[in-house]
Amino acid sequence: MTTQPSELIQQHLIDPEICIRCNTCEATCPVGAITHDSRNYVVDAEKCNSCMACIGPCPTGSIDNWRTMLRNQAYSPEVQLLWDELPAELPPEQLVADDTAEAAPSPQEQAVTARQAMAAGVPAVHQSVGSTLPPWSAAHAYTQLYGPKAAQKSIRATVSGNVRVTAVGRDYDTHHIVLDFGKMPFPVLEGQSIGVLPPGLDAYGRAHHARQYSISSPRNGERPGYNNLSLTVKRVLEDSHGNAVRGVASNFLCDLAVGDTVDVIGPFGDSFLMPNHPHSKIVMICTGTGSAPMRAMTEWRRRLRASGKFDGGKLMLFFGARTQEELPYFGPLQNLPKDFIDSNFAYSRASGQPKRYVQDLIRERAADVAPLLADPDCYFYVCGLKSMEEGVVLALHDVAHKAGLDWTSLAADLKQQGRLHLETY
Repeated sequence: MTTQPSELIQQHLIDPEICIRCNTCEATCPVGAITHDSRNYVVDAEKCNSCMACIGPCPTGSIDNWRTMLRNQAYSPEVQLLWDELPAELPPEQLVADDTAEAAPSPQEQAVTARQAMAAGVPAVHQSVGSTLPPWSAAHAYTQLYGPKAAQKSIRATVSGNVRVTAVGRDYDTHHIVLDFGKMPFPVLEGQSIGVLPPGLDAYGRAHHARQYSISSPRNGERPGYNNLSLTVKRVLEDSHGNAVRGVASNFLCDLAVGDTVDVIGPFGDSFLMPNHPHSKIVMICTGTGSAPMRAMTEWRRRLRASGKFDGGKLMLFFGARTQEELPYFGPLQNLPKDFIDSNFAYSRASGQPKRYVQDLIRERAADVAPLLADPDCYFYVCGLKSMEEGVVLALHDVAHKAGLDWTSLAADLKQQGRLHLETY
């Protein structure tokens, strides 16, 4: 469709005051319209086709903002990168479009464009397969009780524990950190996350933006009956290209001592939640600190089982790391009963061993995974680095195909029934 510079558009914008820079929107966008720097996440009006794919997965709602603009006056990504807050709506007298301009694409045309773009850039088995709906039996999640635009800006928690959960002396330094909220209410569920506000100022002289961390404790706390939660945090000392950096929030958290305080916002997330109905089964697929929500789900099921009040279904875990020493919680996982959880480990850098990834394990266990894919009471959760996502989905596709299951209809069911959740970063 040919457009005119004076065409009126609904420009899609991201609220920098609410955004917690979790990268969900950029990872979800099928047309590459979203980008970021160290300051903000922004949307390019020339690329955005209003397909809405990024709206549902956003944990904060910061993505759901729009401004009526003339196309030739749309805010550029370069301008958006400098914002501390969204601009106000422009008055109507500044939005007089040329009557000869063609109308903006209809929602139907936008949907077609989005599907074409996805088909061009994403393998068919991997197109929008992750669900943004929670399982039907999931508990109600409270979200954004504390945050930049909530009545309470943030909440201060006290560190009540900080333990390293990977082998000492290795480069991969991961900590299990327990935060206590005292008398302030902070209800959370397994699969939710919080934002941590590191102290100090960034390179622009602004307060650091929040960093998102998945909660690794169950709903009744790391210590049952207390108003607390835990996080699994890897100390960041290099970027994805191997360049030396010092992660602002990760190093702050890993260096905390008992009695120190942390400013927190959230909680966030209302879809990556576990099922509660009896006999529901869970398959957990993760790497590194992506194990945090899996630990929370596993521990909640373990406590329910110990109470004798819940007959939970099968738990199956696929857990990947470079080496056994770099795998968080390896010791405690070995102590869980085999009839409670079926644990499978993949190591990509084990000395003298071929590289193995979680998707390799899934294919090896195809005979056990296929019935779970077909079972409407089984839910799949994937959490870890973005690079693992496509490989895992392709492995599930291959398992389904080998078992004679139609992937197209199965993938639709997994999405519509909230049975496959992808949380990668």
